[in-house]
Amino acid sequence: MGELVTLGEAMAVTRVSGIGPPSPGAAATLSYAGAEATVAIGVARLGHRATWLGRLGRDAAADMILTSLRGEGVDVSRTVRDDDRPTGQMTRHRRTADRVVVAYHRMDGAGVRLSPGDVAAEAISSADVLHLTGITPALGPGPAAAVERALAVAEQAGVPVSFDVNYRSLLWPPERAGEVLRRLAGRAEVVFAGLEEARLVVNGPPAGDDPAVLARLLLELGPREVVIKLGSEGAYVTDGDEALRVPARQVTEVDPVGAGDAFVAGYLAGRLDGLGLAGRAELGVTCGAFAVATWGDWEGLPRRRELDLLAAGDGVAR
Repeated sequence: MGELVTLGEAMAVTRVSGIGPPSPGAAATLSYAGAEATVAIGVARLGHRATWLGRLGRDAAADMILTSLRGEGVDVSRTVRDDDRPTGQMTRHRRTADRVVVAYHRMDGAGVRLSPGDVAAEAISSADVLHLTGITPALGPGPAAAVERALAVAEQAGVPVSFDVNYRSLLWPPERAGEVLRRLAGRAEVVFAGLEEARLVVNGPPAGDDPAVLARLLLELGPREVVIKLGSEGAYVTDGDEALRVPARQVTEVDPVGAGDAFVAGYLAGRLDGLGLAGRAELGVTCGAFAVATWGDWEGLPRRRELDLLAAGDGVAR
């Protein structure tokens, strides 16, 4: 059983039910979300140890998040509680049948005060992989410095680093983001990116939509392994010697949010299992399929005993 440590932000989420703009009296569901927390849950559900590092407020939202993460088997014992800032909030609604609108209320939240002092070096140095995303450094100088601290600890301890570009245009412009994301990708062992994210990071001549070309350009930055996430078309994976394209599993989409993080969770769990590129990618697309076929950012992530469920030919597992 391997161990993953991840660092990032988690927020309470209000998901409005139904389709259309929010209205008074509309039904809603309270939950929480965060790219790194989703990966931690996914890895834990697949039988590995997972630790989430972050900063939350000292409020009911934080209590909910920590209680749930503990219930999912994620170690949150090193989470920092902030007495002065609330836990960040996020709202989601389905404006039309195929368009989800997400609004963030985070800039006065505890997560943006994450700092190098919040990084538990002992947890990272004993891990099998450190997972980071491009969201955290976009939150401000403190979170960016925390990422640098986590990277330095991992590098000194010889811990492999996984980096998901996860570019958020609402947080920073592409010109500034590209430089930071490129540097972080170059220090990681495994890099995950969508097509547009890969183009942003390589910052080279137009590479079109060819994942093989983009993956090669990303490899030239320094990582040993690159995964281009292709959404409903699956993924392209390469380590420079071997390359393969894995199709997505065919499921009925219910909620697309969280699919990319679910893929990363499956892929990294496969890596901790000792699987090769094909096995890791297959586990990734399977977890991604579970995510899009269920509601919520992380709620539908599979447990290991469920991995064959999507193979049921008539749609009924007996």
